[in-house]
Amino acid sequence: MWTENLLSGKRLVLGVSGGISAYKSVALLRLLQKAGADVRVIMTKNAQAFVGRVTFEAISGQPVFSEMFGELPDPEIRHISWAKDIDAVIIAPATASIIGKIANGIADDALSTFMMAVTAPRLICPAMNTHMYENRAVQRNLDILEEDGFEILEPGQGELACKTTGPGRLADPEMIVERVVGLLAVKDLAGKRLVVSAGPTRESIDPVRYISNPSSGKMGYAIAWAAALRGGDVILVSGPSILPDPGGVKVRRVVTASEMADAVIDESGTADIVIKTAAVSDYRPVDVAAHKIKKENDTIVMTLEKNMDILAELGRRKRPGQILVGFAAETRDLEKYATEKLVKKSLDMIAANIVGEVDSGFEADTNRLTLFFPDGQEKRLPMMNKFALANIIIDHTIDMIARKSDKAGHQQDF
Repeated sequence: MWTENLLSGKRLVLGVSGGISAYKSVALLRLLQKAGADVRVIMTKNAQAFVGRVTFEAISGQPVFSEMFGELPDPEIRHISWAKDIDAVIIAPATASIIGKIANGIADDALSTFMMAVTAPRLICPAMNTHMYENRAVQRNLDILEEDGFEILEPGQGELACKTTGPGRLADPEMIVERVVGLLAVKDLAGKRLVVSAGPTRESIDPVRYISNPSSGKMGYAIAWAAALRGGDVILVSGPSILPDPGGVKVRRVVTASEMADAVIDESGTADIVIKTAAVSDYRPVDVAAHKIKKENDTIVMTLEKNMDILAELGRRKRPGQILVGFAAETRDLEKYATEKLVKKSLDMIAANIVGEVDSGFEADTNRLTLFFPDGQEKRLPMMNKFALANIIIDHTIDMIARKSDKAGHQQDF
């Protein structure tokens, strides 16, 4: 998960209602804090039957708001002051009761009364028995909340605490944090279509062996997810990778370089931005054995032929106003090879790094990139996690689109 510090400076309220999955809200609180958020907690009376308020107070470092009356004297009108001073509110778990109250304007406890005063983004994370969740009244109330501008994070499926199997499980805390990040992200890619390629490709030698490389796909997946959070319509063309599909992203999975070329070229025709991070095999065997090659000889001679240079073909096809970004993973002479590739393949930017170090390059969660531009400028970035790098790359693509648009408009004026 790449959410570290992405909620830095954000003030959140976590609402906890009375369901068995309330224990997961403790982990959610920790993850929100790890992402940099300052989190206050409001609990219903029933929630305290599952998890004590002291637990949330100890972790949040702040008093829990759970009673409208009868607590220690407080000059604040907390359901008003807390509502004015937040960036978002998350209710997890959201039971059928609290969903019904909020949908129908009932304010009879601390959490439901607080929600009447909230104007910030609101995320509802339902969790309950499958039959309760599928009940027409609950679904009707969820529809009302959605129409009223609430974000609803659908529950997961599986065996529940009540031994029922089906929808109703509280979404994983990591998924909830990611949704909060998306909820608060600036949508500066709205209306833009992006194609991102990621991961390795594989070229078969025989039915059980292939030529490939160590690419994990982490950089491309981070870019795709970051772009989706920022409002982009994102297509991710991925070679073989164990990474899960990023939320909000359409994924096309391929295996060979030829399949990668077909998919990327097909999707790039109408794209505003193409970012090619995939580590594509440059060569493939001319002949693929129909059966497993046995160890009968001391040596094997294999003839390879070139695959299509996808990035060069994209550069040849690039439309006016389209942004094309490439990556270069090198073992030496980084600037020389990266700038040659930048010019030769008509790129608007290339992100280059030296591979082979433990904390950067293939398979690592962090990387150290240098960005090169056609005007000769370069920007050296310190080592950071790949999601942070993804957002920097997207920032530059947005700037380049704006400059190209301004240039086109200026030329039309003349």
